[in-house]
Amino acid sequence: MQNIQLYIEGQRVDMFKDESVEITQTIKNVQDLDKVFTDFSRTFSLPATKINNKIFKHYYNFDIVNGFDARTKKSSNIELNSLPFRDGKIKLEGVDLKDNKPHTYRITFFGNTVTLKDLFGDDKLSSLSSLTAFNQPYDSAGIKQGLQANSLLNDVIVPLITHTRRLFYDSHTGHAHDDNHTGNLFYQQGSGHEHGVLYSDLKYAIRLHNIIEAIESKYDITFSDDFFVATNKPYHNLFMWLHRKKGEVQNLTGVNQSIVSGFTNGTDTNTQTEMTNGTTLEFFGDSQRYNQDTELRFFSTTTTPYNVSLQKDGVQLLNILAPIGGNLVIDQIEFDGFYTIYIESEGDINFTSIEWFISYEQLPYTKSYQITNYDHIDTFEFDITQQIPEMKVIDFVSGLFKTFNLVAYVEKNTDVIIVKTLNEFYEDGNVYDISKFVDNTKSSVNISLPYREINFQHEDTNTFLAAIHNQKFNKVWGKSEYTNGEKLDGGIYSIKTPFSQMKYERLYDVNGGSPKTVQVGYFVDDNQESYFGKPLIFYPITQTSSTPISFLTTVTDHESITNYNIPSNHLSLVPALSKYNLNFYNEVDEYLGSNLFTDTLFQAYYSDYITSVFNPKNRITKVTAYLPLKILLNYTLADKFIMGDHQYKINSIKTNFKNGKSEIELLNDLW
Repeated sequence: MQNIQLYIEGQRVDMFKDESVEITQTIKNVQDLDKVFTDFSRTFSLPATKINNKIFKHYYNFDIVNGFDARTKKSSNIELNSLPFRDGKIKLEGVDLKDNKPHTYRITFFGNTVTLKDLFGDDKLSSLSSLTAFNQPYDSAGIKQGLQANSLLNDVIVPLITHTRRLFYDSHTGHAHDDNHTGNLFYQQGSGHEHGVLYSDLKYAIRLHNIIEAIESKYDITFSDDFFVATNKPYHNLFMWLHRKKGEVQNLTGVNQSIVSGFTNGTDTNTQTEMTNGTTLEFFGDSQRYNQDTELRFFSTTTTPYNVSLQKDGVQLLNILAPIGGNLVIDQIEFDGFYTIYIESEGDINFTSIEWFISYEQLPYTKSYQITNYDHIDTFEFDITQQIPEMKVIDFVSGLFKTFNLVAYVEKNTDVIIVKTLNEFYEDGNVYDISKFVDNTKSSVNISLPYREINFQHEDTNTFLAAIHNQKFNKVWGKSEYTNGEKLDGGIYSIKTPFSQMKYERLYDVNGGSPKTVQVGYFVDDNQESYFGKPLIFYPITQTSSTPISFLTTVTDHESITNYNIPSNHLSLVPALSKYNLNFYNEVDEYLGSNLFTDTLFQAYYSDYITSVFNPKNRITKVTAYLPLKILLNYTLADKFIMGDHQYKINSIKTNFKNGKSEIELLNDLW
């Protein structure tokens, strides 16, 4: 039996002497393949002693002001025989009373990784305020620059993906049959040929890695660079198309809006607020405790009307019209979260000062974050946080985990969240021989595969060409239906990412049929109407000195460009350079018409594990063991266990620290 010590926010709690504590661990379970698991325990009980009553601030008494907040998890750690075992969080589930007196506190322990869901909550990608550093002008010059930007060097680019108009290439002379303003990319010099891609047909895209960095910044977390690193090209070269609404980018006409930037970054001395990115003020202190009063002040001599839009976590909280004369003070607001300010106006405005002014009556103390001589320019700004798809942060992260078969865990004695592919995770494991600790009086060997088929796909394949592919071939574009070539018993298990995947189109000259270096995306539905869909991720490939295409700066002015970004499902257009692609199934690629891009998502990231699960030799072996402290304190789920002459991977392990018994599920180590 191990002696268990539990600490909550650094304070050791009293425990029942006969309390049984079980912790279950699994990193990838064959019965729930798309989930990321971590340590957790069943709810267990703590006595209502003086120490525990103090820690939980007599939670049973709801009249206590500023009592224990059970709505959020608290940092916690477990020791075995005074040696560190696991870090994580506890959640207070409730208090049981006897004779109207507190008797038992019920809590649950969670490992650190699972708390990401609690940390992100329902926040959306639009709440990642640091992305405003990548804002771009939305005009012909800005879009042209993004279209020609090298996608290997720039984090914001423009791909040849249109939201409404279909692009084509027709070099017939004269174009007497060709109405102006069509999507014909053939460039012909002179007036009367104003066709091509209009700048407003296009939208920006941002590198996924910048979204990951924005998540780290907002939530003050650090992901390891095992997977999220620039040298990992299949990940780092991925972009997300900034498509918030179907059709044209909103606000192409009307009142223009710009984010207020230029505040000096810093934190007040009482760590109640912090300014980041020169734009975003976070309120994270106890405003009630210190009797906080906040004013947002605008000073200007303008007579031009303007509105102030105050946004919290990417969602507009209020919109106020400034009075004639230009000065405005916003007060009487309870602040918590992340706040950004936007100015809306049909004209240019100079502000002599914009200021966040915060006072704390109980301290007493004041703090000011101020910009002087700030100019709002009446141009349309493509604000990343307002144009990024409406997607929850947790869905984005879990989507990447499903795409690349990733696992996550928090390494002991660090705050770094280790993120690796499953293959890399198992490569780092150690080996322990547990033969002499196993109770050989009872064990079982069971089937490891509860499914006859496992399907892998991106959730949205409903854009025009992908939908046509589905209808023509009776097969979902990019979807893999894995059966190991056998007819087995069991159900069908589906793994779906939350992303959209397009089928792209390489253009051929209508006049003669010669292939061009242009590939385009047509983001409409199967009726060729503007489409919303799921967030689109893709690989942009910069074509240089390529087929000239016609770019419309206005509906009456066009020019020739030979450098542009085409969208692709493949990391490279040349399979000899890279075979990686975003399909789960090895489809005939859109650019070369080949099936040489064999490193599909399934093949590169799932195949080893899934084929081992389908291997007829595989079993789930269940044993009971009494593991010594030297193993309990040091093993990880990447490790292998040896029993007799066989080596196994850990499918799951549940340890009861009262009696020292571990119930272990093992998989044959076949890869």
